[in-house]
Amino acid sequence: MRRREFAKLIAGAVVVCARGAWAQQPEPMRRIGVLMGLAEDDLEAQSLLSTTRHRLGELGWREGGNIRIEDRWTAGNNERLLAYAVEFARLKPDVIVCEGTPVVAALQQATRTIPIVFVNANNPIGSGFVASIARPGGNTTGFVSFEPKMGGKWLETLKELAPEISRVAVIYNPQTHTGQHFQSIDDASRALVLTTILLPFHDAADIERALGEFARETRGGLLVLPDNSTNLHRELICTLTAQNRLPAIYPFRRFITSGGLAYYGADTKDMYRKLAEYVDRILRGVSPGDLPVQQPTKFELLVNLKTAKALGLTVSPTLLARADEVIE
Repeated sequence: MRRREFAKLIAGAVVVCARGAWAQQPEPMRRIGVLMGLAEDDLEAQSLLSTTRHRLGELGWREGGNIRIEDRWTAGNNERLLAYAVEFARLKPDVIVCEGTPVVAALQQATRTIPIVFVNANNPIGSGFVASIARPGGNTTGFVSFEPKMGGKWLETLKELAPEISRVAVIYNPQTHTGQHFQSIDDASRALVLTTILLPFHDAADIERALGEFARETRGGLLVLPDNSTNLHRELICTLTAQNRLPAIYPFRRFITSGGLAYYGADTKDMYRKLAEYVDRILRGVSPGDLPVQQPTKFELLVNLKTAKALGLTVSPTLLARADEVIE
């Protein structure tokens, strides 16, 4: 073989080998942090995150292949929350997803550069998380579950469920609830001729004491406001409403699985599916500050007829016809 032909052969082999080596290069592993204010054994929260994982798979992100997901659960422990937020800031994942206002606040305190996508942080402008709904700016965006007027809608639904009530206790944690629903609750209570009584709490003992005192008088109902604190205590709240025979309206589906009477709110599963779509866009180079905060577009009403019967309530056919799901 001539020297020139041999050189061409070697050069061709080098090109083929180089192309083969390039083709065999593994995709870079992208890292996603998950920080939840709930407990790790919360089956509803795990189910919602499974929805996110499934949607990510549909979008081409394979866990253990081109993405790695690390989750942390705080179970309402503020010290643990702050420690995990600092840990994620140190680990520098490509994006962090989270649920709840206190969790977003802790993450923003720890980092202003790592992209953050939230669900259920329901007053993001008032809390200082974003500059605007349309253009959040900064490193944070996400999905809002409840607009301020939802407070009045909850009250109207509760009155329709239990027409005999004349008093409504509004239970919330002042350290974690943003207060955005109070005005619409006041407006609706005047229109419905209801007396509303605020029941702030900080721990389980406060809840037991407050609901016990409220239930001493008759014709009462309960409105549970949305935040991680009421979520963490939902088993206790549902047990106490049953013991004290209080009709109640809840902001999350997970309360109904704990025996609650009725739930009206955004389709949370749909939000967790869209959460994956925002993560996908950020991993592909879109800035979170350019992704608008999304308001809920799908709402659902669930009624637990078994609980209604235990409370001696007869739910109107009109309300049952509007319900997306009825548990019997």
